[in-house]
Amino acid sequence: MAGRIKDEDIALVRERAPIADVVGEYLQLRNAGGGSLKGLCPFHDEKSPSFNVTPSKNLWYCFGCSEGGDVISFVQQIDSLSFTEAVESLARQSGIQLRYESSEGRSTRRDENKRQRLLDAHKAAAEFYAHHLFRSAEGVVARRFLDDRGFAGSHAEHFGLGYAPPGWENLVGHLRRKGFSDQELVEGGLASQGRRGAYDRFRNRVLWPIREVTGEVVGFGARKLNPDEDGPKYLNSPESPIFHKGRILYGLDLAKRHISREGKAIVVEGYTDVMACHLAGENTAIATCGTSFGEDHVKILRRMLLGRSNQGGKVVFTFDGDKAGQKAAARAFSEEHAFSSETYVAIQPDGLDPGDLWLQQGARSITDLVENAVPMYEFKIKDVIDNYDLETPESRMAALEAAAPVVASIRNEGVRRGWGKNLDRWIGLMDEGYVLQRVNQHMRRRGPGNDRDRARRPVHVPEADERAPYNPDDPSVQRERQAFKLVLKYPNLAHGFDRFTEEDFTVPQHRELLGLIERHGGVGAAAQDPQGWIHRLRDGAPGDAQRKLLENLTAEPLEFYGELDDHSARQILGTIRTHSINRREVNLKSKLARIDAVAQPEEHNRVFAELLALGQQKRSLQEELAAGG
Repeated sequence: MAGRIKDEDIALVRERAPIADVVGEYLQLRNAGGGSLKGLCPFHDEKSPSFNVTPSKNLWYCFGCSEGGDVISFVQQIDSLSFTEAVESLARQSGIQLRYESSEGRSTRRDENKRQRLLDAHKAAAEFYAHHLFRSAEGVVARRFLDDRGFAGSHAEHFGLGYAPPGWENLVGHLRRKGFSDQELVEGGLASQGRRGAYDRFRNRVLWPIREVTGEVVGFGARKLNPDEDGPKYLNSPESPIFHKGRILYGLDLAKRHISREGKAIVVEGYTDVMACHLAGENTAIATCGTSFGEDHVKILRRMLLGRSNQGGKVVFTFDGDKAGQKAAARAFSEEHAFSSETYVAIQPDGLDPGDLWLQQGARSITDLVENAVPMYEFKIKDVIDNYDLETPESRMAALEAAAPVVASIRNEGVRRGWGKNLDRWIGLMDEGYVLQRVNQHMRRRGPGNDRDRARRPVHVPEADERAPYNPDDPSVQRERQAFKLVLKYPNLAHGFDRFTEEDFTVPQHRELLGLIERHGGVGAAAQDPQGWIHRLRDGAPGDAQRKLLENLTAEPLEFYGELDDHSARQILGTIRTHSINRREVNLKSKLARIDAVAQPEEHNRVFAELLALGQQKRSLQEELAAGG
């Protein structure tokens, strides 16, 4: 038997590795009350947080899949490690030197820990490559490459970039001298196996270290510097025991805190695009590692965003403007349904990616690119109908038949109707009823068996407008319910709610509830007697449906991050205002797109001015919320 870690060292690891910090590296946690934290479970697919962490007891438990344990068992499951490997990983992060109980002079577990050995090899390789980028004479070609793309030495250092010098055994020889075997280097993807032994996988290339969310280097992405040399232009580490490209996002270790704080993630295509976005202030940018954006990537981002649709969660996909970028955006559309958050697409009309924008037009151009992103559904629908000239009734009908299935794929009925109406305007049929009828026919063809979310049916409230089913799981409805809970439970914090209008709410049930509150004096009337005000609202409700909705909102807990104070209350109400502006902005852009600027210059200028004013209103709101004012 190999050496066993001493029991007192295992206990020390548990003590020195706070479970909230360790779990927080993999998913975002928020206050659940009673000293507990909650988040989206990383071990099963869910949209509402059921994963709980109790820091005082250093334990975790998921009420959805009934898994649970301590900090060591969490690392075992999340990283697919043995007990010993998990302890060693935590010890390394906590700076603990483990001791082993020797067994007849044989090698200890540490010598046999494959994962740890591979991680140590990659750390040493990253240091080797960085040294050659910044210190070696031959690294000048890589330094010039980065400088030509607008990246200074400090930028390269921040992202840990390196340079693999020419030659066949530079890295291999260096790591052999550090005690690593050829087998380990080949298995980890740092070297390739030839007839004469192991040789460097990366040669004369600039390298980007690919890190796990915890910050550990698990692979590299490399770009060829000499176009005349053999080999692909871009080369990534191969799959290995520590590197699985379908389950890792480049830049996530740097972006995770910003994603959580801002409730936004920007998905770009390349490593330099990530660098450019971060340097331009868009610190939530991440990229895939030599593969398409897929289901596992969706799960990672959802955990980071904590299913924050009710708090303004937003995912922006940016792609090159060429045909390949258009296809990549279309593939991303297939994953849109898996997000609770709102999804957008940003494509630069002149075909420049974020890296090129950073170099040619500066940081502001990247911010503008992200700010001008269009909803994913708008992008996809227009992408389809752009294939038709729309000049004849026949071509318009063909466009309708091609785009109707896209609209039919939208789960939320209210959103589906809205995009169906936009489709009618964009193709110029001027018959909303017929367009929506065709969309509904395509929905019936799909059938309930093909609905990926068929278990989450819209909930109909009695007496509600049947044209707009009340679905509590809809992101817009969730946001608005949060605002009403704040008003009903903490009216003293709901400053500014009385300025809301019906236009700020998306479903008739909420517009009617707003009217009820207005008829009873608004939030201002609750100051003297909050409980009496609630009773007056209940007695004044015109029907059982509205009374039941009022009772549910009063009884349900208000979900928020940290402590509920003026700042968090402003964020809850500000989210409603922000999305109301976004909806009006989308409508104005659609309207502007349908106006012939030559034939209707006055109308075009009027709508354009209205859009500019709305944009200024949006920026002012964002500044107000950011300043806590």
